[in-house]
Amino acid sequence: MDVNIKDFEAAIAELETIVKKLEEGDLSLEQSLALYERGVRLSRYCHGRLEEAERRIEVLDERGDLQPAPASLASVGDDDSRRPEPDAAEKGRKA
Repeated sequence: MDVNIKDFEAAIAELETIVKKLEEGDLSLEQSLALYERGVRLSRYCHGRLEEAERRIEVLDERGDLQPAPASLASVGDDDSRRPEPDAAEKGRKA
């Protein structure tokens, strides 16, 4: 982990600032490359933190059992093939 990254929110804010600076195009090649490299480190940090958070999300079902979060909370682009089939009671509520 990069010790210069305070937390997820600070990393996102810095990443947004870097994107704006790069989009302006007023930087030298070396400055642009340095910012790009920092942006990649920030992006990897944020991605890692989001993956950790996703693994920690659990939802209590009606019986009080812990189950993984529903696929609807998964990241965009995930396929639905891992989503468990709803039980009979859930099917009845949707009907």
